[in-house]
Amino acid sequence: MSATAPPEALRALLDNAAQQVTDDWHVVRQDAGSREDVFKTLGLLTRAIGAAHDGGQEDVQELAKSQLPRRLLSLLRSRVIRLVGEGEDPPDGRSLLSCLQAFESVAKQLEPNWDQRFADRLMGPDGLELVVELAHDLRSPLTSILFLGETMKRGRSGPVTRLQERQLGLIYSAAFGLSSVASDVIELARGGDRLVDLEPLPFSVADIMESVRDIVQPIAEEKGLEVRLVPPQRSSRIGHPVALSRILLNLTTNALKFTDEGFVEVTCTEVTELGVEFSVRDTGRGIPPQAMGMLFEPFRRRQKDRDYAFSGSGLGLSICRKLVEAMDGTLQVETEAGRGTRFYFTLDLPLAAQPEPS
Repeated sequence: MSATAPPEALRALLDNAAQQVTDDWHVVRQDAGSREDVFKTLGLLTRAIGAAHDGGQEDVQELAKSQLPRRLLSLLRSRVIRLVGEGEDPPDGRSLLSCLQAFESVAKQLEPNWDQRFADRLMGPDGLELVVELAHDLRSPLTSILFLGETMKRGRSGPVTRLQERQLGLIYSAAFGLSSVASDVIELARGGDRLVDLEPLPFSVADIMESVRDIVQPIAEEKGLEVRLVPPQRSSRIGHPVALSRILLNLTTNALKFTDEGFVEVTCTEVTELGVEFSVRDTGRGIPPQAMGMLFEPFRRRQKDRDYAFSGSGLGLSICRKLVEAMDGTLQVETEAGRGTRFYFTLDLPLAAQPEPS
C-alpha cells in the first residue's frame, strides 16, 4: 500500500465504485469520447482522492478543464455511498467520513473560482431566467415530498409511531420552507406584485383562512403551537383570493417560524361596509427597533451580531407588501420585544351575493 493510498478497505471500495461507473460509462457519453477516457479519468480521480485522504494533494488542473471529471466524481461518490449501504462489512464511520471529505477536497480543486463564475452567470443576460428555472426545478420534487410526508404523517399509508410522526413533521417543515423560498424567488422574478386574478372574483374569506391553517398545521404541531382563526361575520366577498391566500400563508409561516411558544392568530375584522382588516399576530420574540428599517427589503444581509426575528432573504415579506399594495392596501406591523408581532392590512372587499340554497 502506497503512502498516498487510503486504507485497504476504502481503496477496494473506491476501485469497486470506479469499475461500476466505468461499466455504465454511457451515462456520461455526451462528455466522454470512449470507455477508455472514462477509465483513465477515474484512475486520476481515485489517485487524487487517495492523496487528499492522506493530507496530500494531486495536481488536477488538467482535469478541471472539462466537464467529464466533475460528472464522474459525482457518480463515483454516489456509487461509494451505495456500496457502503449494501456491504456486509462497511468501513467504520471515521474512515468513511475521511473518505467523503477527500471527495470534497478534490471537488473544490475541480471547480476553481466556481463562486465567481456562478456570479458572472447570474449577472449575465439570462441570469434571471436561470434563477427561475432553478426555483421551478426545486419546487416540483419538494411538492412531492410535502404530499408524501403529510400522507404518511396522517397514517394514510399505515400506522406510524410517535417518533416517526415527529420525524415526518420535521421533514414536512423543512420541505415546506424550501418550497416557499422557491415560490418567493419565482414571484419576485415576476415583479412580486402579479395578481393572478386579473378581475375581482367572489370567494369565501373563511375558506381561505382554513386552507392556510391546514397547510401550516404540521409545522405548528411540530413546534407545539396553536393556530387560531377569527373569521369575519360576513365571509363572502369579492376580490383577489389567490393573492390574499399567498399573503396570509407567507405571514402565518413567518410567524410560526419565529414563535417558540404560544400561538399564531389569523384574524379578519370588518372595519367599514367595504373595508376588511386582516391580521396575523404571534406570541414570538418580536422585532428589534434597529431591524425595522430593512424589514421589507428583499435580499437583505443578516448582521451576525443581531438576532432579527425574520428570515435572512426577506423575500416573503417583500412580496407580501407588493401584493397588498397591488390591491390598494398597505402592509403595516406592530411589534414589542418579548411580546410578539402583528402584521395587518385593510382591503376594500365588497360583499358577494350569497348563493341560493339548492
